Amino acid sequence: MNVLRFCAAPLAALALMISASAFAHDPSEKVTVLQDEMLKNAPGKKALMIEVDYQPGQSSIAHKHDGTAMAYVLSGAIVSQVKGGPAKTYKAGEFWYEPAGSEHMVSKNASATQPAKLLVFMVLAPDEKVLIPLEH
Repeated sequence: MNVLRFCAAPLAALALMISASAFAHDPSEKVTVLQDEMLKNAPGKKALMIEVDYQPGQSSIAHKHDGTAMAYVLSGAIVSQVKGGPAKTYKAGEFWYEPAGSEHMVSKNASATQPAKLLVFMVLAPDEKVLIPLEH
């Protein structure tokens, strides 16, 4: 299995693959691509599985995804808020769904002292953006 690791300066997008999908994260946030596979039963779509490691107190920038996302907390606790909904804290073993195009206003480690880890599964077209920073 080929594992890629990426980090970027705050508010800067980092190209993940040749298709120009992008992430934007804090420099100490670690994003690992676990799988990136074209789907034979859904022509023109791919499945992407990533792992996001949050340091204590760390957060992602406000963003949206072109693709559908499902997130599962592997360890620690994550605060997540999609525009129009309340912020909710998810603990290890809990999960949520984000429809394509959802604006993810908050995604952060709920703890100021313990790290947290998130597994994200996405379905999107190869040319769609994984993460699009929101303008403030």
